[in-house]
Amino acid sequence: MNPSSSRRWLTPGDLNGFLGLVVDNLSIMAFLATALIGIFGFPADIVFLHMFPGTALGVLLGNLAYTAMARKLARRTGRDDVTAMPLGLDAPTSIGMALLVLGPAFLHFKQGGMDEHVAAVATWQLGMASLVVMGVLKFVLSFFGAAVQRHVPRAGLLGSIAGIALVLMGFLPLVEILKVPVVGFAGLGVVLYALVARGRLPFGLPGVLVAFVIGALLYYVLGPLGWLGTGYHAPAAWQWRFALPLPTLQWMQGTAYTVPYLPLILPFGLLMVVGGINVTESARAAGDDYSTRDILLVEALATLVAGFCGGVAQTTPYIGQPSYKAMGARSGYTLLTGVVIGLGGVFGYLSNLVELVPLSVLAPILVFVAIGITVQAFEATPMRYAAAVVFSFFPAIARMVTIKLSDPTYVSPEHFGALFNDRAHGISELAVITVLGNGFIITSMIWASFVVALIDGKTARGALILLLGGALSLFGLIHSVEPAGGVYLPWLLDAGERSVVWQFAGAYLVLAVVLLLLSLQRADVNRASKFTT
Repeated sequence: MNPSSSRRWLTPGDLNGFLGLVVDNLSIMAFLATALIGIFGFPADIVFLHMFPGTALGVLLGNLAYTAMARKLARRTGRDDVTAMPLGLDAPTSIGMALLVLGPAFLHFKQGGMDEHVAAVATWQLGMASLVVMGVLKFVLSFFGAAVQRHVPRAGLLGSIAGIALVLMGFLPLVEILKVPVVGFAGLGVVLYALVARGRLPFGLPGVLVAFVIGALLYYVLGPLGWLGTGYHAPAAWQWRFALPLPTLQWMQGTAYTVPYLPLILPFGLLMVVGGINVTESARAAGDDYSTRDILLVEALATLVAGFCGGVAQTTPYIGQPSYKAMGARSGYTLLTGVVIGLGGVFGYLSNLVELVPLSVLAPILVFVAIGITVQAFEATPMRYAAAVVFSFFPAIARMVTIKLSDPTYVSPEHFGALFNDRAHGISELAVITVLGNGFIITSMIWASFVVALIDGKTARGALILLLGGALSLFGLIHSVEPAGGVYLPWLLDAGERSVVWQFAGAYLVLAVVLLLLSLQRADVNRASKFTT
């Protein structure tokens, strides 16, 4: 071992690591922008000049901190193979923020009478406030990470995030792939070959980069020739968008807007705490012993700073630290990624790159991430809990269906409202799907947790979890009867809505009572068994 090598800022492996990490971050920012601008009609200037700089600043500061931690560990241990923890934007929650919080909020503000620009600014303020809420939650929970892991089964945590991955990061991007199938399917095939089947690419190039380049080449070569039909759109002219991510108090104006979205925002923060613990354990198993608390604190503070400075997507340490170590990356790759992403948010070249990259090129990468997260939910959970993981997917599926059916381009708001409120034969099917999907992350955790309790023979514990679910459903934290998923006091609802609330809460209560009675039976059997022996 050469002690001086531990002080080198760059190694050949760092370049490979940099390419992979910067493309990961770029793809998430691109999806965030494409979803808001392309799907919801959000003004591009608000995204690129207000949201991007602060979001990129969080990535910069987090990677600088992780770079410093890696170099400190290398000096303390005298090792030259310490790999920094990779930090970037979290894919599931960033996509969830775009599709479940920011986009719907923008449409809601416009429907409420705001003009487009005012609605966009209000949505930006909501995004900042959401990030601050998540950052505060992560900061507090960073001191209690072990307790969180003890009380929430892994099947509940991983199942809920896998549900997001499967339907929002997997299925919806797959639809985008098949809108321009010649481009998207080729990129998806390369991703599956290189990252799922682990096939070797020429010169050892990263699979994400190769898929990205092949997709872009197909798009920009075949598109102008007319071979992609209406799926091709000429790129916008390059323009510099300079914007400093300065601290602002505008996030405070968005705090009131966060209330209806707390059932989404709070689980997003909780998931990142547990994810941070898991990735720290993964790095420790690979030989780099970082302090779990320090890793979580950096993640929380990077998220908070991003929120204070206009960001709308939270940062997280990535699960792939051992993979970056295997490719020879040390601490230079996180430094390079932080600087390139951070300065890109300031000088605007990130926004130009995002505009150059169509969603059909990015979508295969998101599908791969979705596959990886879903597979991990099964691999990292004992096989006997597989049923609990699968059961936790159903609320996420309901949420995806609701997203599509509530899109006014498919179903008019008037028709949606009429179908939702049709109680001629009990609760309408559309209302059931919508109510099941509202607060789906917490619902998934509760459903998986009580099934895990049943599998472990802890029937009374399962009943208590169900009682918690019933209490949350009373106030709309799960199973909100408002189509937009807002929280409420049940006694302030009209009679029809209140009836649905009582039925869902009553369902949890009745099942909890049934399980408690079954637990008493089990206790009697155990006592009888002891008596006979």
